[in-house]
Amino acid sequence: MLEADPAPFSARAATILGISRVSKAAHQRLAHAESWLRFAVPAMLAAFLLCLGTVTALQLSGHREEVVSDARRDIDLVARLTAGTLPASLARSPGAVPSEVMTPAALRERLVRLLPPGGLPAGRSVLLIGADDAILAALPEQPGLPRQFGEFVGEVQVLGIMGERAGVLNVVLGNGERALATVRSVAGGAGISQVAVVQTLDSVTALWAGRARIAAVLVGAVTLVVVCTGLAYALQADRARAVDRVCEQVRQRLDTALGRGRCGLWDWDIPRGRIYWSDSMYQLLGYVREQEFLSFGDVNALVHPDDTDLYGLARQLAARDTTVDHEFRIRAAGGEWVWLKARAEIVQDLEDNGRHLVGIVIDISEQRRLAESTATADMRLRDAVEAVSEAFVLWDAQNRLVLCNSKFRRLHALTSDEAQPGRRYDAIMGRAALPTVRREIPAGEFPEAGARTFEAELADGRWLQISERRTKDGGYVSVGTDITALKRHQERLVESERQLIATIADLKRSRRTLEIQTQQLADLAERYLDQKAQAESANRSKSEFLANMSHELRTPLNAILGFAEVMESEVFGSLGSEKYREYCRDIRSSGHYLLSVIDDILDMSRIDARRVKLAKQPVAVSEALERALKLIAEPARMKGLTVSVEMSADTLVMADERALHQILVNLLQNAVKFTPEAGRVAVRTRRAIDAVHIFVEDSGIGIPKAALPKLGYPFEQVETNFARSYKGSGLGLAIARSLAELHGGGLRIRSEEGTGTIVLVRLPRPGRTEAAEAQEAAELQA
Repeated sequence: MLEADPAPFSARAATILGISRVSKAAHQRLAHAESWLRFAVPAMLAAFLLCLGTVTALQLSGHREEVVSDARRDIDLVARLTAGTLPASLARSPGAVPSEVMTPAALRERLVRLLPPGGLPAGRSVLLIGADDAILAALPEQPGLPRQFGEFVGEVQVLGIMGERAGVLNVVLGNGERALATVRSVAGGAGISQVAVVQTLDSVTALWAGRARIAAVLVGAVTLVVVCTGLAYALQADRARAVDRVCEQVRQRLDTALGRGRCGLWDWDIPRGRIYWSDSMYQLLGYVREQEFLSFGDVNALVHPDDTDLYGLARQLAARDTTVDHEFRIRAAGGEWVWLKARAEIVQDLEDNGRHLVGIVIDISEQRRLAESTATADMRLRDAVEAVSEAFVLWDAQNRLVLCNSKFRRLHALTSDEAQPGRRYDAIMGRAALPTVRREIPAGEFPEAGARTFEAELADGRWLQISERRTKDGGYVSVGTDITALKRHQERLVESERQLIATIADLKRSRRTLEIQTQQLADLAERYLDQKAQAESANRSKSEFLANMSHELRTPLNAILGFAEVMESEVFGSLGSEKYREYCRDIRSSGHYLLSVIDDILDMSRIDARRVKLAKQPVAVSEALERALKLIAEPARMKGLTVSVEMSADTLVMADERALHQILVNLLQNAVKFTPEAGRVAVRTRRAIDAVHIFVEDSGIGIPKAALPKLGYPFEQVETNFARSYKGSGLGLAIARSLAELHGGGLRIRSEEGTGTIVLVRLPRPGRTEAAEAQEAAELQA
């Protein structure tokens, strides 16, 4: 049986809110191997494509070499056969004449008989060359053929010099085509000295080029298929990782939301008899997870036996589909009972068609304690109302009786049955005995809405003062007080008043003049109060307006800064012109400056509205100054300023750390801003009796004496709006002064135009007394 101690539950399992992940061995092995498969699969595909391309290139190169080699052998064979058979052919020709008188047409006719033109491959030519290097005949006939063989084969003279010894050479013809050529000498050829066979390289490799194109198309298709397969694998792997991340984020957010709401998720697998609890459920009860699912008996042992029976609930759910809305107690890890409210309904599992009872439980222990406290307070209230000496009655907003005491019932001659809570006012007061005399008392100078007071004389001569007041829920309460003795005393006072009237009439004349003067003074005082109230209202309105406008400006300004940074970093592509990047930098710098001005306005408005709360504690001035100096180090370096610090490392002040940092940063930024290049800025501290003096000195432009009294107040600057050379909102000194005064200190400024400025900040030391703070504040204000 499961015991309720801190240790029973601990561990995590491979589920998402009770729904099991894929648990097959193959899937698990694939998940473990996925991290290196992301790199191995693209590498193997790339290696396959590289091998395929290399093998194809080697095959095509070898095939081309075979084609060219076969063509060389064929050209050499044709040249040898032609050179060997041509003399005999000329000698056997009928009507043969000496070669000196044979025309080119006759020579070509003899060559056609020997080598029919249809028997020559495309691009191959056979030339008959004379002793003077002249081309005597060509087969096939070529219009525009050069007269000299040297012109036909270009500048290459190797064939002419070496002849048969040159073999088959690669040449460049006169028209720029690459070709294979060879020459053979003709013995006794009747004026023909050589036979040349020439074939263009394009015609030799034409068939090979067609096969190469087919191979390239096949390799490209295979490459495309492999690349698409790799991309599909990468996209699917990324999608699977994204789905896992989304599932984990959903689980974390649900656990966080349930934990913050003190709720727990239940998933009761009814057929299997196991129950899943969310992490927030364990946190709510103080347990630690030990296994993913809990057994039915473990959970039933934790439930209070007087509240519910899970076995009976299981039988009810097995009989019919229903929902659960039940409150019960369960034992926490510390042994105490926690009240929970469960709301759940039956859900059908889509995988195994099993039924699950899924829902949430809410911690209602506090509501239970509040209900018990409310019941106790209500009982005490009824006892207190009954114990008071006045008649008391409470009506609700619908004029129904809520509560009354026995004095009220006796006053109006009502029985307990007639004055039952929940009955309407008309039904109760229609049976009541009302007082015979009623006199309403006029309201005072500031009457309360829905309130009235009147006096009633009873039949037995007693007087009651009845006060009625509206409650916040729209009802009203009535209290009747016995004022019989007060009324009799009042009658005696009225008689005495009549006797004094005569004496007062004599005094009125002498007081008339004094009353007139008093009235005038009262009018003046009232006007002063009105003007003061208007001024304070205007100041509050100004502060609220600045705060609201500053908040409204920050939202679009943050968007401007974000888009400017994105455009400047060219995240989504190049901007093109360098001017656009320059404009983005200008927008970003201007936005940061405007954001700093808005922050100053927000700080000043919070200070004016008295909404700044200081968390005073001992703070080391050296550490605060070190952080402030880091912020002005770069501007000081760009201006070539010398920054010196003179202070003790153990100097402490009683201040808010953030406010002290803001004071130092504002003063140092002003010093750097108004100090020309190659100037100096010095910071030093001095200990006083109950305070620490921090001096910020610069060799800047200085401040005219006439402008010193107004510095340190909001939006006040030395320069005018028409002759400003330094940027700024004019709030830095005002914020520093206000924060120093909130600490019980102060700020002073000493300056000489053209020489520099010294700003003194006085802050209390830890352990100082309130009297010392008041005295120093008075001295600084003086």
